[in-house]
Amino acid sequence: MSANSRLTIAAHTLTWIGLYQRRGHEVATSEQIATSVNTNPVVIRRLLGELRKAGLADSRRGAGAGWMLTRDLAAITLLDVYRAIEPGPVFALHRATPDPECVVGHGIGPAMTAVYDDVEAALRGELAKTTLEDVLRDVLKAA
Repeated sequence: MSANSRLTIAAHTLTWIGLYQRRGHEVATSEQIATSVNTNPVVIRRLLGELRKAGLADSRRGAGAGWMLTRDLAAITLLDVYRAIEPGPVFALHRATPDPECVVGHGIGPAMTAVYDDVEAALRGELAKTTLEDVLRDVLKAA
C-alpha cells in the first residue's frame, strides 16, 4: 500500500502561492505551481478546487487569471489543509460486515475504532500545531 501524498502536495501548493504573492505577484497559475510540484497542472487545479471550497484559496478568471490565498500563511494550519482535502478518517473498518458469529468478527470493530479514534485525535492535534508560515520558514531554512 502506498502512502497518500495529497496533504504534502496541498501544503506545497499553498506555501508556493504564499511565497509567490510575497514576492509581488497577485496570482499564480496552475502551470507555475505544477512545475514546482513536478506534476500535471490538472492535478493542481483539482486540488485547488477543493482548497477553494474550504475557503483557503480563490481564483480569478479572464485576463490575469490565476490562484491566490484567501488568508495569510500564518492563519492556515496543516489541519485546515488536511480537513479540506481529506474529509474522511485516516483508517476505516471493513467494507463488508465481518461474521458476527466469529469472536474476532464480532469484536474487531469496537476494538479498532477505539485505536483509530486515538490516532485521529493525535494526528489532528499535531497538524493543528503547524501553520503554513512555519512550513515556509523551514523550507527557506533548508534552501
